[in-house]
Amino acid sequence: MIDLQTFRQTMGLFPGAVTLITTGQGDLRRGITATAVCSVSDTPPSLLVCVNRKTGTCKEIARSGRFSVQLLGQDHADVAMAFAGAKGQSGEEKFTVGDWGACPNGQPRLSDALASISCEVITATEAGSHMVFIGRMEDVAFADGEALIYARSGFHRLAEVA
Repeated sequence: MIDLQTFRQTMGLFPGAVTLITTGQGDLRRGITATAVCSVSDTPPSLLVCVNRKTGTCKEIARSGRFSVQLLGQDHADVAMAFAGAKGQSGEEKFTVGDWGACPNGQPRLSDALASISCEVITATEAGSHMVFIGRMEDVAFADGEALIYARSGFHRLAEVA
């Protein structure tokens, strides 16, 4: 059996795009920083997010049946840290960092996210400490820039290989 430290060390070697998983409206807005986001299918267009069951974000996604994903750019490290809880903010307070609006269905949208994807939950499954939500993509907005990457316990920029 693999211990927690070994698991985290191993997973830290996998570079991942830094995203925010957000949900809710008004005082019910919630969000977390995550790298556990991936595409599922193009028919219907859908993606998968993994959210710790203990978070308010998980509870609000389960209640509302909706979430949005913000793909962060290289200038969003402060937003990523705020949504990771590093600045002490929680719940709605996290949305004081960054320029926030709403998707057409009302979910939070970071105005300068490289991609902001609004989803309706079509499947939810418990997996250990997390819920795995699969969402049907309803709306996408784009911005220019390069993705912020997380690996080996830190943020990185992509570099072209010659």
